[in-house]
Amino acid sequence: MSFSAGIPAYTSWLEGSRFKFLNQEKDFSGAVPWDFDGHGRLWTYNLNYFEYLLQPGLSKEQGLKLINGFLDDWENLHTGIEPFPTSLRIVSWVKFLAEHQIGDERIQRFLWLQIEVLSDNLEYHLLGNHLLENGFALLFGAAWFSDSGIYRKAKGILAPELAEQILPDGGHFERSPMYHCLILNRLLDAIHLLKNNPTVPGRELLPLFQRKATSMVGWLREMQFANGELPLFNDSARGVAPAPSQLLAYAKRLDISGTKTNLEESGYRMIRRKNYELAIDAGDVGPDYIPGHAHSDTLSFELHIRQQPFIIDPGISTYEKNERRQWERSTAAHNTVQLGALEQTEVWGGFRVAGRAHARILEESEFEIRATHDGYRRIGARHERTFQFDDTRILIIDEVKGGGKHAAKARFHFHPSVNATLKNFTVETDFWSLHFAGAEKVEVLEYECGGEYNKLTSAKKLVVNFRQTLQTTIYK
Repeated sequence: MSFSAGIPAYTSWLEGSRFKFLNQEKDFSGAVPWDFDGHGRLWTYNLNYFEYLLQPGLSKEQGLKLINGFLDDWENLHTGIEPFPTSLRIVSWVKFLAEHQIGDERIQRFLWLQIEVLSDNLEYHLLGNHLLENGFALLFGAAWFSDSGIYRKAKGILAPELAEQILPDGGHFERSPMYHCLILNRLLDAIHLLKNNPTVPGRELLPLFQRKATSMVGWLREMQFANGELPLFNDSARGVAPAPSQLLAYAKRLDISGTKTNLEESGYRMIRRKNYELAIDAGDVGPDYIPGHAHSDTLSFELHIRQQPFIIDPGISTYEKNERRQWERSTAAHNTVQLGALEQTEVWGGFRVAGRAHARILEESEFEIRATHDGYRRIGARHERTFQFDDTRILIIDEVKGGGKHAAKARFHFHPSVNATLKNFTVETDFWSLHFAGAEKVEVLEYECGGEYNKLTSAKKLVVNFRQTLQTTIYK
């Protein structure tokens, strides 16, 4: 079996036993403690993914030393041998072994053991991207060992899960652009595997993989800003998934061109005008049975002016179950409207959701989108937001309907590069200005912007108090 490099991994192995994941570096100065938890669980997971085997400049000898170091300690591990890191490690090892044509007997035995253990511990209790990664790991394992039984398990996961998880408009059903890119990368790897190894089990899945990848590439093209970035809706951060440009180039090498798509089922819309790009979140927060990566961000938006980020989603900086994680998922962390201290969608516990908002687009044309959600139904209220747009102006009309009069706040989070000056009910910036009609009070406040793991940058935000209706004009 052969597998030449796909998209190179981010450089995370620095030398010896020194690693850097999620903007946090650690030098173990000796044997690697693979269950190290000093930087949080996600850091430990990344250490055990072994994706650094595919980073530029890492030699065959260096990779084998890292693998054998893991084998020396595997009987003492707990976190590192959970199903999810095991899945990503299987794929990483198979790609590395295939690229260097390594047939080491000890590694082979343990790789097979990992595949068998994974096949008996599939993450049906978590579903979503976890179960897909389980399936792809079994596919790569089946290909490496030419095992039809493991392949049947892989097919039993991948065929139905891809059918469900990739929406008709091409978006991944968890509505995270970051996870969309991660799943697309894995799908392209699977196409690469099957196209270049015609005798391995799984060729019958190739047409399905190609159809889904074509759809996902179309969605990615539609959602991408002109500067190459993606909106950081829901659980999204930079520096984790491959960049859109890398994915599009990889797809092209595999003859996946992508179809022109109309954003529908994912609930996102991208408005492009001469001077700006406006990404709108007017869909549900995610599938009802797996909302772990959802945020309370219904009817939020991101705005780029002349290819520069202006009003942004602050993104995420942690997966730890702490105050920062809670804020990053909250209504207050997004460019939408909050009634009192209520959440549109009740996020809690790091990856949990209780009551959630359901969104509906009421009208849509070339010049307007009007949408509503029911996240405040428990107090008999409904938020309706209308976007009207031409080349030099965006008008946002927020209306709180039903349930009497409520104290409402609209928030607008600026990119860290934006300076803002308040003059009465107008905010002037280096880009465009914002004027608020119907506001009772406008404040320019500081906030800590995420967007990368374990990295916060000071930025400005606007908090606008109003009662029933607010008209926000963003103009040149």
